[in-house]
Amino acid sequence: MKKQKVILVDAYNTFVTQSGVDEEMFELLEDFENTKIIVTNANTQKQQELGIVNMPYEVFTLSFNPEKINPEYFRIFLGTYGLEPKNCVYFDHNSLAVENANKIGIISFHFNHEKRDLKELRTFLETYL
Repeated sequence: MKKQKVILVDAYNTFVTQSGVDEEMFELLEDFENTKIIVTNANTQKQQELGIVNMPYEVFTLSFNPEKINPEYFRIFLGTYGLEPKNCVYFDHNSLAVENANKIGIISFHFNHEKRDLKELRTFLETYL
């Protein structure tokens, strides 16, 4: 039996906007049975400020130590959950975070948070899950 991939979801400027959780993105993600984990740099105080509270999925953070622009963030994440890079897909608005996740083997997608093209995101997920 093939192991389902875990969807890593960037928190702020992707899943959470200034208006709160992007409901259309949430509905899109709910179309997939895969486990979803929200990944953020934010510490507890910053999560409160940005509205990353009461999330529908588990939230993972290293509280800026290191940040997602450092590949070590993803190595620590994988170790924490006992996952291999090939068992994850990831999307983020920050191209450096996407680049560094790709460097360690996590298939990643740069989500343009200004354009917010959910069809493009759906295509990515359908292709790599």
